[in-house]
Amino acid sequence: MARTPQLVDQWGRPIKRAALTQEIMGATTSGVRSPLTGHPADGLDPRKLAMILREADAGDPLRYLELAEFMEERDLHYVGVLGTRRRSVSQLDISVEDASDDPTDKQIAEDLRGWLKRGELQTELFHVLDAIGKGYSTTEIVWDTSMGQFWPKTLKRVDQRWFRFDRINLTTPLMVDDSGGEQPLPGGKFIWADFQAKSGIPARAGLARIISWAYLFKKFTERDWAVFSQTYGQPLRLGKFGPGASEQDRRTLMRAVSDIAGDCAAIIPESMMIEFIQTGQVSASSDLYEKRGDWYDKQVSKAVLGQTSTTDAEVGGLGSGKEHRQVQEDIERADATDLAAILTRDLVIPFVQLNYGPRKRYPRLIIARPEAEDLKAWTETVLPWAEAGLAIAEDDVYDKLALKRPADGAKILEFARKPKNAGPGGDGDAPTSQIETRLNAHQRKSGTDGPEPTQRPPEGRFSALSEKFNALRSEQERDVLDDPTDRLARAAAPAMERMLETIEAMLEQSDSLDAFLAALLEGFPDVDVTELAEAIGAGTAAVYLGGMAAVDADG
Repeated sequence: MARTPQLVDQWGRPIKRAALTQEIMGATTSGVRSPLTGHPADGLDPRKLAMILREADAGDPLRYLELAEFMEERDLHYVGVLGTRRRSVSQLDISVEDASDDPTDKQIAEDLRGWLKRGELQTELFHVLDAIGKGYSTTEIVWDTSMGQFWPKTLKRVDQRWFRFDRINLTTPLMVDDSGGEQPLPGGKFIWADFQAKSGIPARAGLARIISWAYLFKKFTERDWAVFSQTYGQPLRLGKFGPGASEQDRRTLMRAVSDIAGDCAAIIPESMMIEFIQTGQVSASSDLYEKRGDWYDKQVSKAVLGQTSTTDAEVGGLGSGKEHRQVQEDIERADATDLAAILTRDLVIPFVQLNYGPRKRYPRLIIARPEAEDLKAWTETVLPWAEAGLAIAEDDVYDKLALKRPADGAKILEFARKPKNAGPGGDGDAPTSQIETRLNAHQRKSGTDGPEPTQRPPEGRFSALSEKFNALRSEQERDVLDDPTDRLARAAAPAMERMLETIEAMLEQSDSLDAFLAALLEGFPDVDVTELAEAIGAGTAAVYLGGMAAVDADG
């Protein structure tokens, strides 16, 4: 009996099929994996921030991850640009590249394409891309076997706080079990995504760590701005009382001055007065805080999106909007490539191994934005080669233009074709005229061959024909001709004369060449050519018999 091969993950850990269908990293408020978090961002100062980052460096990233979460909650600009970067990738099209042309490989790829159509996949990928900010993310795969195969039923986000790193290399992830201990990740059970904004261990490679100092100093600026606005944003209310004012009068005046700020109303004795003193140059002083806050926002935009044009409008800034967008697209492509490689490694390969066993090659996911192509330039490039005789598959053209091949019986949209270089002064063929079109139609109807549609009838054709036959008619009076050709022409002359008379009558009644051709095509089938055919037949027979007689005489 053949043994089922032992499957292992990227770290060489065995994949145990029995554990794949159960969720093992669920959260409980009373357990080790609690969804409740600490608040390290409260009272944050440079010393506290440095301690949090050092703890993460030593393999305990708990407070760093909590700080990264609060940074997204409290900094509107940071959560905006980070969300833009994550959503731009999670919404990209996903395709599957077949491992080979083998029928089994094609079936595997088709199965994956069907699974990728799940509506919730976009949200699941958005959570996987949480690794862009924090440096890494973990997603648990809950497998379903109800249909007889292993299918990823749910991709469930798992809080990064419930994982640690191996103390030896600070890179290999370990999960926190129900008792608080650290255990290796089960094979085939997790998608481990690490996106590095800089080289280093996962705890030091996330954007949140890089931006944490800008976040801290920006919060200092916002705090100082708030104090300044509270102090100088409204005029100073100064109450004055006379020398004989009692303590009660003084308390009444103080209460009135205080109430004006909130109630905008107060009463005081007539002997007292309240004076409002305006602070000059307040706006110039407040600009300092605004510019400082904007400067930090621009640095965050550069760190997350690589540019500032798409988030911060700046007249006369360095570089055009198109160039800034190209930088953002470069980052998007890099993120998409990393995500596709991660999903192929942690999701696609286990799926194939669980259902089809180990294989030499595996299908590959491709996540990319369709490249905008200049179809006009492509058409102008291909058409000359097609006209030169290069064989081009129609399927390639349909695919390039994103068109479907017409079904049998479908109504086809057709347009008249224009000859190349048509018109006066053109180097190519002249345009097809009405007379040529009708002549070709008549020839096709009668089954005779004629000139090509683009060939214009020779100039003076009808006048030359008339002259030739008139010459034959003038020779009709000759007696005996030794030349058989002349004899045949003399015999056929009466029939040709009657035909020419009919043609000449049509010509005289026509006001244009097209009208003459129409009359000729309609009237010619009715012309009696029996006499002409008999004359030609008799002449041919006479020439043949004459030749036979000459041969006999020589013999």
